[in-house]
Amino acid sequence: MPTRHSYGPHPDQWIDVYLPSVPRRPGVAVIIHGGFWRSRYDAALGVPLAADLAARGHVAVNLEYRRVGAGGGYPETLLDVAAGIDLLSTVDGLDLAGVVTIGHSAGGQLAVWAAGRPQLPADAPGARPLVTVTGAVSQAGVVALLRAADERVGDGAMQDLMGAGADEHRQEWVIADPLARVPLPVPVRLLHARDDEDVPFSQSETYLALASVTGGDVALIEVTGGHMALVDTTAPAWAATVAAFEELIE
Repeated sequence: MPTRHSYGPHPDQWIDVYLPSVPRRPGVAVIIHGGFWRSRYDAALGVPLAADLAARGHVAVNLEYRRVGAGGGYPETLLDVAAGIDLLSTVDGLDLAGVVTIGHSAGGQLAVWAAGRPQLPADAPGARPLVTVTGAVSQAGVVALLRAADERVGDGAMQDLMGAGADEHRQEWVIADPLARVPLPVPVRLLHARDDEDVPFSQSETYLALASVTGGDVALIEVTGGHMALVDTTAPAWAATVAAFEELIE
């Protein structure tokens, strides 16, 4: 069973830490669930992923955060992800030399954003991390936030997250957009299916193109099965996610 640790007073401010019952292998995986940042989706989406990684010998962390409709949005959602990761510094027995975020859909935005925290302006939400993310795996992630907003991905989910349009609060959008941090000093792996009907494949293509030309360590791994196969632990898309994670911690 996982152990729960709270990083704030809100009922959605917690992490569950899964320790393997088999011989421990390197790396800590931080699972960040998706759902277009909306409150009707929660960390139950990450439970099977964390359990699967722990069964393989990895420490896995399932991170919950405040979402739109339940105290979240900008900057609260970003602050929560940052605080949840930083809380790992207080958990006994963890080797934090290899901390990799794995995020699906909206969680992909948060996973790659978290990897770029050291590059944020000093006064930005989530700046000055206590725990450094050493790699990020985006599963059909919204990794080009401004482009996704222009394309109305998720029926305006980006505008709901940010609380305003990009023209009104441009600087805040730049802080939240993973694309604004490229190239990251850590590797990023993008997994995406061309037949994804929720988050366009072009999101990962856009990130890959800019990160590649600016010298980032980035790769796009095409999978099959649409949007949700990436969080189905019986699907090849999840096996590809595990392989990407294990590549980043070896």
